[in-house]
Amino acid sequence: WVSWTLTCYSILLLYSRTRRTETFLLTMIAYILFTVLAVLPVLLFWKNPYIMSDLKFAMTVLHIGIKYSKITRKFYSILDCFMEKVSEHPQKTFLVFEGSSYTYSQADKESNKVARALLTHANLKEGDTVALFLGNEPYYVWTWLGLAKLGCVSSLLNYNIRSKSLIHCFSCCEAKVVITSAELCGAIEEVLPTLREQGIRVFVLSEKSDVEGIESLSDKIQQASDQPLSPQLRANVNLKSPMLYIYTSGTTGLPKAAVINHGKVWRASFLQYMIGVQSSDVIYLYLPLYHTAGFLMGFSGAIERGLTIVLRRKFSVSNFWADCRKDNVTVIQYIGEIMRYLCNTPKRDNDKDHKVRLAFGNGIRGDTWNDFLDRFGNIRICECYGATESNIGFVNYVGKVGAIGKEHFLHKRSYPYALIRYDTEKEEPVRDARGFCIEVPEGETGLLVSKIGEQTPFSGYAKNKQQTEKKKLKDVFVKGDLYFNSGDLLRINEGFVYFQDRIGDTFRWKGENVATTEVADHLLAVDFVEEANVYGVKVPGHEGRIGMAALKLKENMDFEAKSIYDHVKYFLPSYARPRFIRIQDSVAVTGTFKQLKVKLAEEGFNPNIIKDPLFFLDDSKGYIPMTKEIFDSILEGTLKL
Repeated sequence: WVSWTLTCYSILLLYSRTRRTETFLLTMIAYILFTVLAVLPVLLFWKNPYIMSDLKFAMTVLHIGIKYSKITRKFYSILDCFMEKVSEHPQKTFLVFEGSSYTYSQADKESNKVARALLTHANLKEGDTVALFLGNEPYYVWTWLGLAKLGCVSSLLNYNIRSKSLIHCFSCCEAKVVITSAELCGAIEEVLPTLREQGIRVFVLSEKSDVEGIESLSDKIQQASDQPLSPQLRANVNLKSPMLYIYTSGTTGLPKAAVINHGKVWRASFLQYMIGVQSSDVIYLYLPLYHTAGFLMGFSGAIERGLTIVLRRKFSVSNFWADCRKDNVTVIQYIGEIMRYLCNTPKRDNDKDHKVRLAFGNGIRGDTWNDFLDRFGNIRICECYGATESNIGFVNYVGKVGAIGKEHFLHKRSYPYALIRYDTEKEEPVRDARGFCIEVPEGETGLLVSKIGEQTPFSGYAKNKQQTEKKKLKDVFVKGDLYFNSGDLLRINEGFVYFQDRIGDTFRWKGENVATTEVADHLLAVDFVEEANVYGVKVPGHEGRIGMAALKLKENMDFEAKSIYDHVKYFLPSYARPRFIRIQDSVAVTGTFKQLKVKLAEEGFNPNIIKDPLFFLDDSKGYIPMTKEIFDSILEGTLKL
């Protein structure tokens, strides 16, 4: 195109000299320039049909970069952002919950009361860690805001965990205080002796407590003043200070506490701005607040935007759209399973009667994506990718069905990453003769790694140096470089990023990460189990993988269905309980005694193929023999998992 333009210019210049007409020359030059400018966008669009979206995204990223640079120069926390919103619109509705609504001003005052009660009765100080063992409710929000005003770190516990896992979560973040609700108090009572030994004080959101060692908190909050607290209480907090501990499953078999500092909170909070959420939007938040998705992408992002939040305790497929209509919801979050649940409900005439314009989240399958749009109307779906502890994320800002993100030169410049060749049998990256990793060509699947640096830090896990180091890859492309190992296999094709699979000993089911080692440890505690190999298997029509265990029984002992069912029901949350159990004479291992999972996962739970004894977890009967009828019902979708 440039050569053609220069040729035309030369011809016209020669012609003008012969005619000696300066006016003619200027006119033709102007015409050529106008033609180039008119045709250039068409050519660019032909080469890249997403160019306008790319340019818009670039402007947004640059604006976020400017905002973040201001935060780094003069520290400004997400709490400061909340306080600014309180000042800007004190009477705007901040939270809607079960028929009650609270303004920004009311939320500020309620959190002041919580902060003062804890300051007086728990003797908290800046830097102390407090564990929140609560479900979604307004007091979760007030308590976190109150703790932030004291400069404390909040440890967000999964309210499904029990026993050993629960004690571990308190220990690894060194919590001095735990705050729970009356509904969850029973789980705390089970581990109370250990908590008292460790000097951890327990407060319950109740008017009174009859249990020795558990103190009431609601009465103390009601008696406290709602006046503002001095910023000096958090004077030493900065961008690198920890603000949260969010727990993620891993290969250790126990939850790992990812350290979330104030900088990472901001980076996650900017997601809503990045995808076009406006301050006038109303967001529907039903994902658990102990999750990164619920707390950072949803809740703190809503604070950054100054939104109204419609909070629900748990997801309800039957009430989802009714809630959206009742509260004029315009933005929803999702995980892949949620979208499938909504699509599987009986069709209604008013399916498209709502104000939802934007949905963002992760894990939606391509077929579900299309079904959702056909069923519920013109809703922009913005698929995202990231992990709690990760220093890299992607956003599918153009709405390409099936993609978890789109490459962008500004993004890659700010967050250097690569897909490298990975050996699934050896469970390690492939390295060349020089000892460096090999980047896969476009279109091939590779392990996502992201460079660790000043602007892309990896904070690791609290009190778990071994697992922190395990997530780091050294000497990846040059001697001395350092990369974060995402543990995810991705594929990039024509600029779009696609999720392929998850490596290691973790799989995802019902929106939760399940650590196979933790499940195996619980199974090994059953007296007749000698070895346990836990893995995830794919189920047609479902996102993620469902749990399955291959067991070797102790000599001269039989499989006792009721005993193992009672055990897993007590120790494991529902999503982590093995739905299928396979009894083997021996558990296959590699030469280095690593359990083989790939072949087992491929074989799945088909009784027509597997000759070993198979059992299925029926929610009402416990473990029962797996039959062809059960298998067919699962494939047909008539048996719900």
